[in-house]
Amino acid sequence: MCLTLLYLWDDSKVKKLSIKKSNVLTLKDGFEMYIDNCFQRNLREATIKHYQQSFKQFYKYIPEDTLLNDISKKTYDFFVVALKKKLSNDISINSYLRDLITVFNFLMKSGLIERFEMKSIKASKANVETYTDNELKILLEKPNLKRCSFIEYQSWVMVNFLFSTGVRQHSLNNIKIRDIDIYNNLAYINVTKNRKPIVIPLSSTMMNILKEYLKYRQHKNEEDYLFCNVFGNQLTKSTGYHMLYTYNKKRGIDTTGLHRFRHTFAKQWILNGGSVVSLSKLLGHSSLAITENYIHLITSDFKDEVNEINLLNKFSQKEFIKMH
Repeated sequence: MCLTLLYLWDDSKVKKLSIKKSNVLTLKDGFEMYIDNCFQRNLREATIKHYQQSFKQFYKYIPEDTLLNDISKKTYDFFVVALKKKLSNDISINSYLRDLITVFNFLMKSGLIERFEMKSIKASKANVETYTDNELKILLEKPNLKRCSFIEYQSWVMVNFLFSTGVRQHSLNNIKIRDIDIYNNLAYINVTKNRKPIVIPLSSTMMNILKEYLKYRQHKNEEDYLFCNVFGNQLTKSTGYHMLYTYNKKRGIDTTGLHRFRHTFAKQWILNGGSVVSLSKLLGHSSLAITENYIHLITSDFKDEVNEINLLNKFSQKEFIKMH
C-alpha cells in the first residue's frame, strides 16, 4: 500500500509532519499538497491566492472530504455540468476548469489519483473592452494644477503612463523612482507577471509628464515608489483601482478598469501601424502567439478602416467590359 508524506503549509508556521495512507487522503489533502508545491516552485503570492479561491468553488460541488481514490472522470464531468448550470460565461467556466485540470494533473503525476482525460469546454472568444477615442481625449486632458488635488493629478499621470506603456497594474504599483531613466527616456519594469524584467522606451511626451510630476511627488529618495497613496507609501491594488475609478467617474466616464488601458494600448498600437513583434516585447509576452491573440480580439475595430481604404474600389475599373 502506498504511503504519502503529507506536510501542510500555514502562513505563520509549518505544521508537524504526518504520514497518511494514500487510500485515506481526501481532496482537501490533495489541494493542500498542491499549494505546498506552489510554494516550493516559488510561484507568485497572487497566483497561490487565485488557486485557493478556486478551491472554494470546487468544494461547492466536490466535497472536500472526498477520497482521492474515489475521484474519476465522472467527478470531473459532474463539475463541468454543474458549472454550466450555474455560470453563463464560458470564459469564467474555463478559468475554473483550467485550475482543476492543473491540480488533478499534479495529483495524477504524484500517483494519488488514476489518470483520465480532461478538457475545457469550447468557448467563443469575446472582444476585449477598450476605451474609445472620445473617452481617451477626456481622460488624457490635463487637470488644472491650481485647483486639483495631488491624488487627481497623480491619477492623470498614471492614466498617461498606463495608456502609453500598456503595463499591468501590479507592475505599475512596483515601479520605483530609480526605475525611471530620465536621461535615456526608459522605464525599467522589474516586477512582471512572468517575472522577466522588461525595458520600455518612454515617449518624450510621457517623459516630460514624469519630470514635472517628480517635482510634486516630494519623494525622500529614489527607492520610493513612483506612484503612492496619500501618505507617500506604495499603492495597493485596491487603492490604485479606486483612485482611477474616482478619476474616471469625475470626468463622466462610466467605463473603468486599469487593464482596459493595456488592451487600449495594444489596439491603438496596431491601428497606428506598430509591428506585432515590437508590441509583444512591450507587453512582456512570453510568446508571439499571446500577442496575436490580442490582435484577434480587436479585429472588429478594423471594420471602419477597411471600409475607408476599400482596396477593391481603388483598383476596380469604372468602365464596364463587354463580355463575349
